Amino acid sequence: MSDSIKKDVSAEVREFLRTRRAHLTPQQAGLPVFGGQRRVAGLRREEVALLAGMSVDYYVRLERGNLSGASDSVLEALAHALQLDEAERTHLYDLARAATPSSRRPTATSSRVRPTIMRLLDSMTGVPAYIRNARFDILATNTLGRALYAPVFDSPLFAQRRPVNSARFMFLDPASEDFWVDWDKGANDAVAFLRSETGRSPHDKALTDLVGELSTRSDDFARKWARHDVKFHRSGVKNLHHPLVGDLALPYEAMELPSDPGLRLNFYTPEPDSPEREALGLLASWTNAGTVVPTPND
Repeated sequence: MSDSIKKDVSAEVREFLRTRRAHLTPQQAGLPVFGGQRRVAGLRREEVALLAGMSVDYYVRLERGNLSGASDSVLEALAHALQLDEAERTHLYDLARAATPSSRRPTATSSRVRPTIMRLLDSMTGVPAYIRNARFDILATNTLGRALYAPVFDSPLFAQRRPVNSARFMFLDPASEDFWVDWDKGANDAVAFLRSETGRSPHDKALTDLVGELSTRSDDFARKWARHDVKFHRSGVKNLHHPLVGDLALPYEAMELPSDPGLRLNFYTPEPDSPEREALGLLASWTNAGTVVPTPND
C-alpha cells in the first residue's frame, strides 16, 4: 500500500468513527445521563469504549485511524456499540481490510460490457435499463433507458467528455434539479454510495479523481461528503421529471453482475396499468417507431 493511500484510509477511519460517535446520544445507547452540560455531541470516546468492552486507550488508537490488524470480534463489538446499520458495518469492515497490509492485489473494476450483457439489455424492451460502474459512469443502455435518461445524455457536460456520468450531471449541471424531483435525497444517496465505494476500492484512482473533482467544483457535494454517510444502492423508488412525459415514480432494482466486478444492472419496473407504465409505453412507441420524438413545445 502506498503512503498516500494509507494516509487516506487512516483519515477515513478517523472521520467515520468520529461522525458515527457524534450521531449517537447516550439515551440512544442506553447510558445514564447525569446533570451538567456535555461538551461533545453524541457519545464520548470513553462511553464507546465501555459499550464495546475495550480499553479507552485501545478505542482512541482505533479512532485515530489505526484499524490495521483489528479482529472480527473487535469490529463486531465496535459496530454494536455504535449501532451501525448494514451499510455502515460493511464500510467498517472494508476500511479494516484496506488498512491491513496484504499481498493480494485489489480486484480491478470492469469497464467493458460483455456482448451477452448487451444482448440482455436489448431484450429488455418493456423497461428502461442500463449498466453502470461504481463511479456512476453509464456504460450501456437499452433504447428505453437512453430515452428515459435523455436529460443526462444530452447534458452539455458530456458534449466533449465521455463516458456519461450521472454523479457529474447531478452536481455540476443545474438541469439535474429538474430531472430529479427530490434532488436532495438523490444527491445524498449518490454521495453515500460513492463513500461506500471508496472504502471498498481505495486503490481506484478514477474514483478518487471523481470525488476530488466534485468536492472542488460543487459546494453541495463537499458538504454532503463531509458527513461520511454510507449507503447501499439496491432498490427503491426514483422520482423523475422527464421533459416529454412528465413526473414518474419508478420502482428500481440495482443488481451487481458477479462476473463483472464493479458493474451493476439498473432497471425500472412500474406497476401494471399505472400512469408510469403508460408514460413509458408512450416514450417507447416514439423510440421504437424511429420517429422524431416531439419536443415539449410541439
